[in-house]
Amino acid sequence: MNRRTTALLAVALTAAVLTACGSDKDGSTDSENTPPPAPTTATTAPPAPTTPTNAATPAGVPPKPDAATQAAYIRALSAISPALVGGKEDRAVSRGRDTCGTIHSFPNDHAKVVSLTQKRFSGATQVTTEQTEQILIAVQANLCPKN
Repeated sequence: MNRRTTALLAVALTAAVLTACGSDKDGSTDSENTPPPAPTTATTAPPAPTTPTNAATPAGVPPKPDAATQAAYIRALSAISPALVGGKEDRAVSRGRDTCGTIHSFPNDHAKVVSLTQKRFSGATQVTTEQTEQILIAVQANLCPKN
């Protein structure tokens, strides 16, 4: 057999297999027995968007505070040192929320809480231990969940 004959036989065999697969006992094809799909309408509402939950928030880290709570917290930090906020309120709030998580994680290790908080709030200027203690008071009074 030459290549052309082999190719024609392969095409014929493929067509025969496809035809056999698509017919029913009575000779009708599947497409004749299958009802058409239901029409779609433009009135179908899209799925509701999902909103993130605090389920992924680490233990002890509170949700973002409301505007009044945030303002009170920022005032308390600024009274300790204006450099603690430095015009970056969101960063200061994030650091405070993370400090709540540290307090929650190490309830019996105040020295560790002070050390981690001091590192967290130190930036261009170093935060003293005394300032760190004041930061902890401001964080607990304004951001951490009340038990």
